[in-house]
Amino acid sequence: MTVPHTVRSLPGAHMETELSSQPEVWARASEQARAEARSLLPADGQKIAVLGCGTSWFMAQSYAALRESAGRGVTDAFAASEAFVDRGYDAVVAITRSGTTTEVLEVLGRLQSTVPTVVLVGDTDSPITGVAGSVIGLPYADETSVVQTRFATTALVYLQTALGYSVDSAITDAGAAVTEPVARELIDAEQFTFLGRGWTVGLAHEAALKMREASQSWTESYPAMEYRHGPISIAAPNRVTWLFGGEPQGLAADMASTGGLYIHRGTAPLAELVRAQKVALERARSRGLDPDQPRNLSRSVILDA
Repeated sequence: MTVPHTVRSLPGAHMETELSSQPEVWARASEQARAEARSLLPADGQKIAVLGCGTSWFMAQSYAALRESAGRGVTDAFAASEAFVDRGYDAVVAITRSGTTTEVLEVLGRLQSTVPTVVLVGDTDSPITGVAGSVIGLPYADETSVVQTRFATTALVYLQTALGYSVDSAITDAGAAVTEPVARELIDAEQFTFLGRGWTVGLAHEAALKMREASQSWTESYPAMEYRHGPISIAAPNRVTWLFGGEPQGLAADMASTGGLYIHRGTAPLAELVRAQKVALERARSRGLDPDQPRNLSRSVILDA
């Protein structure tokens, strides 16, 4: 049984519109990166730090893994509040949708005139543009919903393209993902665990965060090879384990013995993240929640001085 496509009058209308726009927005970001990224992002071989908060931190993790695996230079990812940026970095890259997040502003403010900085931002009129050395504006990916979907993935698509990776398959697969209905067993599942390998570990963490933010669901996330070092004990009937990216040998067989639902489609990992976003949206609606205005959250975290 499936849940039919929803309409804008339902809770989460902004989230639905924004997550559904991702294939189109990704194509635009990829084109933009091909035109300008070489002149804005740190050069190959430079040692860099990448930072963000929440969703942006997870995209920083994915970019760091991609850049290092491509041989482009040492790349460390930090939560902005825990960033050790005095380690001889040649440049620092920040990701922020709003450009108003306190921790990111503080780090970039401290680095002015000492280390080159670059920010990828959705709101190009925000304070961050005044403290960053270079600005990569993605205003067409900015969002109204508090629960973030397209800005983060669009920033990562921009960065992937800049590294020379093709995003064509991700755009195609995401086009299918945004139109597919959500299976009832995913709406009703008791628990989700998301797994990734390499650059998709960040995507797994982000999928779990979306599920928590939007639908207050019990979710966990791990590197796929670490899952069998304890966390697999949570797998059971009516619980879901969802893998993004390459499958470790033997994992499917181990999952079969748990009785839990195991998902590994082998499609583009970013498209799988879109599918997880849709599940989070429909689980929220089934519980009478509005992911555009989730409990205890605001669009940007601005701390008191």
